[in-house]
Amino acid sequence: MPELPDITVYVEQLARRIVGSQLERVTVLSPNLLRTVDPPLESALRRAVTGVSRLGKRIVIALDGDLFLVLHLMISGRLHWKPRGVKLGRKTGLAVFDFTTGALTWTEASTHKRASLHVVAGKAGLRLLDPGGIEPLEATQAEFKTALTRERHTL
Repeated sequence: MPELPDITVYVEQLARRIVGSQLERVTVLSPNLLRTVDPPLESALRRAVTGVSRLGKRIVIALDGDLFLVLHLMISGRLHWKPRGVKLGRKTGLAVFDFTTGALTWTEASTHKRASLHVVAGKAGLRLLDPGGIEPLEATQAEFKTALTRERHTL
């Protein structure tokens, strides 16, 4: 499973490649991938990418107009940077995001297809997907110990 260090590297590399570019097309190959209907996925098209960040184990692609694409890779999801116009096979391919700078392909080797894509409007919509809890890459040792103690008491 892509864990926090992997997600962090994805965020850093994606930011280098897509911030400032425009999302031209999204092709969703897996019918179970898109988990939201409002706003529609089409509303993300022709928008500039303003940032890439992490929300727990999710990757957030911020678009102008306060719109966000939230990708959750799950256990066997992977992202690949390719030239524009690339085609994905149906067996492992989930989606292709065509930007003016290249194509981001999303694959999942598992037969369970648990990965998810959410399109959300505004920071409030983004907060609804926040798993909460401590931020492990930013917490002090004291904060980490407190959170660990709290977790033990809730079990």
